[in-house]
Amino acid sequence: MNRTQASWAGLGAIALWAALAFLTAASGRVPPFQLAAMTFAIAAAMGGLAMAVRGTWAALLQPWRVWALGIVGLFGYHALYFGALKLAPPAEAATISALWPLLIVLFSALLPGEKLRAIHVIGAVLGFAGVVVLGWSRMSAGFSAAYMPGYTLALGCAFVWSGYSVVSRLFGAVPTDTVTGFCAVTALLSIPCHFLFEQSVIPQGSEWLAIIGLGVGPVGAAFYLWDIGMKHGDIRLLGVLSYAAPVLSTMLLIATGYAQADAALLGAVAFIVTGALIASSDRLRFKA
Repeated sequence: MNRTQASWAGLGAIALWAALAFLTAASGRVPPFQLAAMTFAIAAAMGGLAMAVRGTWAALLQPWRVWALGIVGLFGYHALYFGALKLAPPAEAATISALWPLLIVLFSALLPGEKLRAIHVIGAVLGFAGVVVLGWSRMSAGFSAAYMPGYTLALGCAFVWSGYSVVSRLFGAVPTDTVTGFCAVTALLSIPCHFLFEQSVIPQGSEWLAIIGLGVGPVGAAFYLWDIGMKHGDIRLLGVLSYAAPVLSTMLLIATGYAQADAALLGAVAFIVTGALIASSDRLRFKA
């Protein structure tokens, strides 16, 4: 797979993540760790089926460093994020955790063969400004020191996911099939967390469809596509374009009646589109 194809795969992941908030809302009262266990199990089953068809089970025989990276990336990120949502208001937590695309752009400069340019930093900063505009309009009273533990976990989310994404580049020879194993372990680790911190909820009716949709899309195929994009695509541009996910997500929530349109959304779109155009000004289209 060449650089262009891998970059489009990464964009596919970003597009799927746009449906994350809507499908999560549609899953009803299912608590976070139970939802993670169910959706990552679906993602693992989907990947396992593909591996069975192709006979690629040997891909799971990887050094411990590969497994550590994947487990910390997938389970670590979600555990920190769920904790942040419990200890801080969702809007504030989401805004802080949204630093990860900016961190991907900055950390990419540490990778062999990658060169960070000013346009990428400017684009990423504008993208984050768009998320701040979007998040600030949904905050009840702004940031408060009382929620510092939650803010700290949210910041940890940003570092864990950006670190996982960038370091994945160093394991470019490791097949994407290994994501199947990461999803399976994440599902297994989510089970004891669920029983320790949550009450089980049996999904009803359309909630099952939302859970299946999450497992197949934003919590399933998206992680496989993101792995391809991070390992072989334009990591800096994908980092900047990742800021499109929260805006697309908000638009979908508005279209489905879960949220209302406001001036903040238009402002966020303006910041993110401008940032993306600046970051991609030297590549108006993907090149191999």
